[in-house]
Amino acid sequence: MNRTFYFYFILGLFFVDCSSDTQKAPNLGVDGKVSLMTFDEELKKVNSPQLIDVRTPAEFAKGHLEGAKNMNFNAATFENEINQLDKSQPTFIYCHSGGRSGKAYKKMKAQGFTKVYDMKGGYSAYSKQ
Repeated sequence: MNRTFYFYFILGLFFVDCSSDTQKAPNLGVDGKVSLMTFDEELKKVNSPQLIDVRTPAEFAKGHLEGAKNMNFNAATFENEINQLDKSQPTFIYCHSGGRSGKAYKKMKAQGFTKVYDMKGGYSAYSKQ
């Protein structure tokens, strides 16, 4: 009986310890999508963030996040523009609702970007808050 108790007690400590570590960093998942709150929190942690709006210039002109740089995902120059960024630094991307930024995320990860945060719901969700 005592061996069983100690076994489950030690096993329980292991799971408690492991679960606390996973809460320290945001879960980027396979697609890099993060909530608006996580996006904002992580953005504030970076001194000079690479904040990229992948919408068209016309959409960008109607409103964008402060400090964002416009790199139109649909433009022929998009890949050249993202290659000018520091791939080792956190990069924050968004579009209107998440479609283009999801595609941009895949391109960026394929080109060696280490940490890319894609705002879930895009600028549309942000502007509703």
